[in-house]
Amino acid sequence: MKIGFNIRILHETFGELLNETFMDQTQFRLFLKMVHVSVELKQNLSFFNGDTFYVNIPAKVLGDCIIVTNTKEISITEQVKSKIEALVTK
Repeated sequence: MKIGFNIRILHETFGELLNETFMDQTQFRLFLKMVHVSVELKQNLSFFNGDTFYVNIPAKVLGDCIIVTNTKEISITEQVKSKIEALVTK
């Protein structure tokens, strides 16, 4: 088992805006800091990893969201399945 770091952003009207699990704790911390800065400064949350992950949430929507983080155990099977799905969707 490996630990995954999950962030969910939920909005009353729009539903689940983001549900992302990071396998790398450093990447998770950086993303979480970016979310925190966006909320505090009332700026849009906009991120693109240059490949397959893009998110843009306007500040007025982000301010009304519930943001929840947690950790969860990820099995080897789930990790392999996730990597295979990523390759298939390219």
